[in-house]
Amino acid sequence: MFLSVVYVVRNQSAQLQQSLQRASQLLQELTRDHELIVVDNASTDDSVAVLQQLTSASGLPNLQVYTLTKMVSEDAASWVGIESALGDYVAVIDPLVEDLAFLPQMLGEATTGVDVVFASNEQQPSPSVLYRAGRKVFDLLYFRFHGIRLGDEAPRDRVLSRTVVNFIQQHPQPSLAYRHLPATAGFSRQTVTFSSEPIGQRTEHLAESLDRGMRLLVSTTRAPLRLVTGLSLFGAAANVVYSLYVLCIAAFKTNVAPGWISLSLQQSGMFFLISLVLLVLGEYILQMASLSNEGATYHVAREFTSARMTHREKLNIEDTALSRPESPETLRRSGTA
Repeated sequence: MFLSVVYVVRNQSAQLQQSLQRASQLLQELTRDHELIVVDNASTDDSVAVLQQLTSASGLPNLQVYTLTKMVSEDAASWVGIESALGDYVAVIDPLVEDLAFLPQMLGEATTGVDVVFASNEQQPSPSVLYRAGRKVFDLLYFRFHGIRLGDEAPRDRVLSRTVVNFIQQHPQPSLAYRHLPATAGFSRQTVTFSSEPIGQRTEHLAESLDRGMRLLVSTTRAPLRLVTGLSLFGAAANVVYSLYVLCIAAFKTNVAPGWISLSLQQSGMFFLISLVLLVLGEYILQMASLSNEGATYHVAREFTSARMTHREKLNIEDTALSRPESPETLRRSGTA
């Protein structure tokens, strides 16, 4: 198989060379053809210089590097590498946190016909109390809308078949859909569980996670906006009922405060119109959201590739024994025969 492995790094220059060398050695032993794609998520240290050195003639083979001009979410950065990958299978793994010893097991599952293989480490770093509480709320909401717990059933480390990658590319927002589509689009999936002490620790920021969670909830389901349109419809109906109630009071009750009937009818009529406006506006937003395409949220500043790409050396190979023209002497002999 041809395997593509995507890494997202940021400000990890001290560990970068050792981690990529270890990964490159494992891939050379594991597959015949591979490429190592590193996406630098706008590092402010000398990570880019280290990566550029690793792509030199004396560096690592089959290394492809993309550097971003600004920091984006980890999912969007991962998609930068995925959409450039050429492999039959694409693995997205954080080598600076996880040990790659579980990769052969993931590929073993993938080659049996499984579309998506996730990897879950039982020894996860413990985040803060606020972060854990926010994640629980998000998991409950996401489970309510999609029927899966995204953090547990769709971990970040994964192997995707080319079929899954091509499917995600057709989505209007592939960099956002990449996080959930492999688990929610009906593909066959398998989760590999392993136990390995993390090499490092991934920094999780509560504010960024909340923003990413809200975007996922809003963009992957119409339920929040459907709730708005449902409340608008309920509000319109409630105002109609209230107007009928006011008319009944006016018809059957004699001791009504002066001006109460006209004021109540005026207020219920105004709220009825506002509810209808919100209902139409919500449906319009739903329709426009289904047609909109935000485009890429990232920009690649620099791109450089290893001086040696072994899979390219195997392209356009011609068997000279089959293509060499026969000599006149050979033709004469065959004609005589």
